[in-house]
Amino acid sequence: MPLIQCPLRVADSNGGCNTWALTIEQEVLLMKQRPRRYFTQVEMADVWDRRERGESLNAIARDLGRYHSAVQVALARSGGIRPLRSRRSRLALMLAEREEISRGMASGLSLRAIAARLGRASSTLSREIRRNGGRRSDRASRADQAAWDRARRPKICKLAENRQLARTVALTGSAYGTPKFIQ
Repeated sequence: MPLIQCPLRVADSNGGCNTWALTIEQEVLLMKQRPRRYFTQVEMADVWDRRERGESLNAIARDLGRYHSAVQVALARSGGIRPLRSRRSRLALMLAEREEISRGMASGLSLRAIAARLGRASSTLSREIRRNGGRRSDRASRADQAAWDRARRPKICKLAENRQLARTVALTGSAYGTPKFIQ
């Protein structure tokens, strides 16, 4: 196969996952975007389980058909510590309660009547309705998703932001270096 030589004039990236494609007619080297493939929840659970068992990044990546750097980045997002599963406080309103609030408001009941039905304080319902746009726009499913979104905190793991602390924990491995003590 003959080697084609042409002057390179343009190489552009859109910030995505790119590959090189040479178009001979235009004599230009262009970036061709490949679709980015994210880890599913099942894959991430497998990655965390295998990492906790001590498997290497290369072995995990090979079995998932990924590059080891993709696995490394996925683990680094949480500072190398498996994130806790999100759960709600027992005091937070549940989706069923939010639906009952919406139905009560649609039928014209007062907040006190709805609160009495649910066994909650009327001030709790008032705050909930105000947070989610008032009596006219409060919808149970949107309000529930908004509550989950508000509860999520974009906190960086202490070991990820403090390299010295991470080094100390890695070297000592003592009880003082456990995540419970660090928090």
